Amino acid sequence: MTTTAPAPSGEATGGFPFALVATDLDGTLLRSDGSVSRRTRDALAAATAAGAAHIVVTGRAVPWTRHILDDLGYRGLAVCGQGAQVYDAGEHRLLTSVTLDRKLAAVALAKIEAETGPLYLAASRDGLDGEVLVGPGYRVGGPLPATPFTDVADLWSAPLNKIYIQHPALTDDELADVARRSAGGFVSVTMAGEGIVELLPLGLSKATGLSLAARRLGAKASGTVAFGDMPNDVPMFAWAAHGVAMANAHAELRAVADEVTASNEDDGIAVVLERLLG
Repeated sequence: MTTTAPAPSGEATGGFPFALVATDLDGTLLRSDGSVSRRTRDALAAATAAGAAHIVVTGRAVPWTRHILDDLGYRGLAVCGQGAQVYDAGEHRLLTSVTLDRKLAAVALAKIEAETGPLYLAASRDGLDGEVLVGPGYRVGGPLPATPFTDVADLWSAPLNKIYIQHPALTDDELADVARRSAGGFVSVTMAGEGIVELLPLGLSKATGLSLAARRLGAKASGTVAFGDMPNDVPMFAWAAHGVAMANAHAELRAVADEVTASNEDDGIAVVLERLLG
């Protein structure tokens, strides 16, 4: 699953209609057990052999993404942290990184909690080895490395890419809606998965990071097909020429998708790429 530079014309060679294939990870490229099927690997390899570049675009920050890319043998660019980080997987190095204004984030949290009551909190620190700090009550899905904290002051002691929020009673959609209404002028708010509502630097999205990475590869939005499953993929779909939602996708993303494919468990990416490859 290596990444190659797309053809300068903005169209891949070999008859494949896109120069760039952008895939989310969780719920999209990865199956529920964290693996990528042989069929999907082969379809991506065929697309890159036809001249397209494959780029991973994930909400996970680099420390929660790097081991997956290494296991896949992925050596291209990856957009991590909801667009905050452009990461060179082959060289294990950050090319760009955007951090959250911590004063604005503190104001945003206060405004949200004025509406919702106390939140459960976590935060992703900046950098290749930035820790994910997890406060009391916050639920982390899967065996991901996290550092517990009890003093909220610890959140603000080092640069952050994002803050995660959860609520004991509100659904993810309800919490995201309240956060946007009460704090949308201070931070961007997105939902990336079950129990994953995030506060980001204002204006940041997957589209931000993807556009930067695409420029490095010589690709354009008009030559990009994007695959995703959650509302945090909406900006990426708006940027790309063609957005493909998985069958398991959130209704908000399905509503703006150009097409809906099979689920991540049923090789939805491969279904589309095989059709495009003819």
